Amino acid sequence: MSGFSELIKNFEKTRDYLRDFFIYGYKVRGDFDRKSARTYDDEKRRIESWLNGCLKYETSQRGRQTSISVDSGRISENPLYKAFYAKSFTDNDIKLHFLLLDILSDFESLTLKELIEKTDERFGILFEEQTVRNKLKEYADEGIVIAERRGKTACFSLCPDRVSDYLNELPGLSDAVKFYSAAGVLGVVGDSILKAADMENDLFFIKHNYIVHTLEDSLLPEIISAIEQKRFLALRTFSSRNGFPKENENFAVPMQVSISVQTGRRYLIAFIPQYKRFNSFRLDFLRAVKPGEICPDYDRIREKYDKNIVRCFGASFGERRETGNVTPLKVTFTADENTEPHIIQRLLREKRCGKLTRVSENLYELDIDVFDPMEPMHWIKTFIGRIKKLEGGSESARRMFFSDIKRMNEMYNGDSNEHIQ
Repeated sequence: MSGFSELIKNFEKTRDYLRDFFIYGYKVRGDFDRKSARTYDDEKRRIESWLNGCLKYETSQRGRQTSISVDSGRISENPLYKAFYAKSFTDNDIKLHFLLLDILSDFESLTLKELIEKTDERFGILFEEQTVRNKLKEYADEGIVIAERRGKTACFSLCPDRVSDYLNELPGLSDAVKFYSAAGVLGVVGDSILKAADMENDLFFIKHNYIVHTLEDSLLPEIISAIEQKRFLALRTFSSRNGFPKENENFAVPMQVSISVQTGRRYLIAFIPQYKRFNSFRLDFLRAVKPGEICPDYDRIREKYDKNIVRCFGASFGERRETGNVTPLKVTFTADENTEPHIIQRLLREKRCGKLTRVSENLYELDIDVFDPMEPMHWIKTFIGRIKKLEGGSESARRMFFSDIKRMNEMYNGDSNEHIQ
């Protein structure tokens, strides 16, 4: 029987568990349907050891719920980075790591055969040739060793680059790495550089730092590479609508990764050949991505995407097909030009694809022609008290808007609805 270990083999499984039980916080032990209750306990212990001091526990009728609770503006390091450092390794992995680096540090370069002989001579351990070859290939891909050809024979040398050398030679680089570790996409790279140099981020704290989205960073390299190489992507997605988890597979042509300025959520916008339309996929709803063949029509699809994206208020293309009509939406706002110029400036700054027109003194009209009129509604509602008229859009969008106004009135107007808090 295998014992408990804080190390993991499958990051995808850990990512799912972190998301469902610790980030969204809506699942309890009774909802765990993967293997046994002991597996749940092991997963829970493992993640609690990473996130010590960042957890909140609540008890409900369904059981005890655990979720991440942290003020991102008061922490210097994203605690979820620790999940990336917990990958397990075999005995040969750890032996080869130290033995190969120790030998290569004493020689300018060695062939595969020479490396195997040196490990046998120096340490009395004889590895299989394929095992050492695979490890050297892995380290060459990661930049730890340099692989060069000497005639028909491959030679390997230790990469001379050192983090400490660059940090000492380039003034300000350490501050740049500290900033990147806290603010950048794939900030775990900056964090790992700091750890390699035995440093910590003691300068930068990000108030609105959406730390939970770091779990999607493992998908980004494959997505970005597919976009650069104009390849198809096989996407494995899931949805938990109506309480029933459902998985789907989509064959797509990736266009762009977009980030919401409101929620920090990241979306992959792609063309779906099967449905002949563009669609957006939340990265936190992607289980896996796999690059495919090069798309011969990529440039043509990209041209259509560039024309269509200007009619998106966010990342949604609504229910439309590849070609279709936009849904005009017109909103009339009132703003005192003498005392509220900041309201007018905000409309100009945040209107995105909309067009703002001054109708008369203190009266402005905003025309938004978008594929999905539901998207700008949440932003429009932030101007409550200044909205004079709402026209156009879809019926469902207008119904949602007026329904929300009615509910808000019931919540704050009191009288017959005093029980609403």
